Amino acid sequence: MDEQRDEKLWQIAKRRANFQDSLVGFVVVSAICWAVWFFTSGRDGFHGTPWPLWVMFGLGIGLVMKFIRAYKTDKDTLTEREYEKLKNQQK
Repeated sequence: MDEQRDEKLWQIAKRRANFQDSLVGFVVVSAICWAVWFFTSGRDGFHGTPWPLWVMFGLGIGLVMKFIRAYKTDKDTLTEREYEKLKNQQK
């Protein structure tokens, strides 16, 4: 049976799946960077800031933005709330 899907829910599901894929990529890239750092200079001791922190920081900014978009905001709901506020103010 061919079931009609709710387009709004489908878009939310796509954003969440995209975030989950990005999270896996973040973990994999971070692990590789830390392994490279460890095997090239990390075993000699801790001198200054390890460069993988900068990679994680840069990737983390994008990851946080994707998380917020996927799980914390729904523009349609925000628009509906603002519309209701404005409608109630006119009464």
